[in-house]
Amino acid sequence: MKKSLLTHVTIFLTVLFLVGMVAAPGFAADDKVKEDKVQIVYMPGGPAGGSFASIKAKGARDAAEILGDRVNLRIFYGNWNPQNDVKIFQESMAMNPDGIAVIGWGAIEPFVEEAIDRGIIVTTQNVALGEVEEKYKAKGFGYVGQEQYSSGYTLGKAAAERSGLGEGDSAMVWGLKSEPVRGQRTRGVIDALEEAGLEVDHMEISSEVDKDASNGIPVFTGYMQSHPEIDMVVTDHGGLTATQEEYFKSAGLDPDEVYGAGFDLSPATARAINSGYTDLVLDQQPYLQGFLPVFQIYLTARYNFSGLHIDTGSGLVGPSNIDVIAPLAEKGIR
Repeated sequence: MKKSLLTHVTIFLTVLFLVGMVAAPGFAADDKVKEDKVQIVYMPGGPAGGSFASIKAKGARDAAEILGDRVNLRIFYGNWNPQNDVKIFQESMAMNPDGIAVIGWGAIEPFVEEAIDRGIIVTTQNVALGEVEEKYKAKGFGYVGQEQYSSGYTLGKAAAERSGLGEGDSAMVWGLKSEPVRGQRTRGVIDALEEAGLEVDHMEISSEVDKDASNGIPVFTGYMQSHPEIDMVVTDHGGLTATQEEYFKSAGLDPDEVYGAGFDLSPATARAINSGYTDLVLDQQPYLQGFLPVFQIYLTARYNFSGLHIDTGSGLVGPSNIDVIAPLAEKGIR
């Protein structure tokens, strides 16, 4: 599996470098170098320095570094607030960049067509806008990220199987079920756990906790005190998963007392897996969600490539393979 993935990534990057170096028919290589830079706005969605958004931003910056003087990259953070991203998206349109890479919030959708009509390439990452993607794929509208429902279902099913929990056991899923698109991942987790026989209680992530996971410490402590029967906790949020060990400790839980599962890897999550507080994580590889959209916009702007749809959400990480992945998490790549 690792060898196959490495091979595919190597081939993909080789193609990208060749595209960057070889001139299109009718142009000399020197002419391509002299063209204006491709102006790109990248919107990670989360806060600057956040465990998930920072990995995405690093991927975007690394892609821009590889492309060198061919691109100019600007990154704007939205603190996981769709309305913030709407405002940033509108402000970015006013700057008339060549392309914008944005999370596919439902709130963004009404403004996508306006941007494309202005000649701005729009592509999504992390959350898809399926109907919009289908409509504008030929104009470079792609997607890099997980498939929401299947990612949730995959984690929920694996957590039930690996924990040995089932009929008569209880789980709490702390997620974003109310979000029309983003909430599909939470629903996937719940469906898989219920199919395995667990009784599932869902707790919606508040805007305060969504913005800063540490705000969830008293929320989680109070919940566990009133629900001592809980055998499994699934945090459907990278920041919350990175804070899972703190949550469990604040509630007076010992390692392995409650099965902990969640999404997205970070140095804190890697440490929690090693310490036994977190047992299983689905890594949607956010680095790629930053890296590849920058190339998507560049390739569309320069060579009229259509949108690429890339699923990054398939890797399960636990005690058996964390030693391989942890060094990459420390570097902000996984």
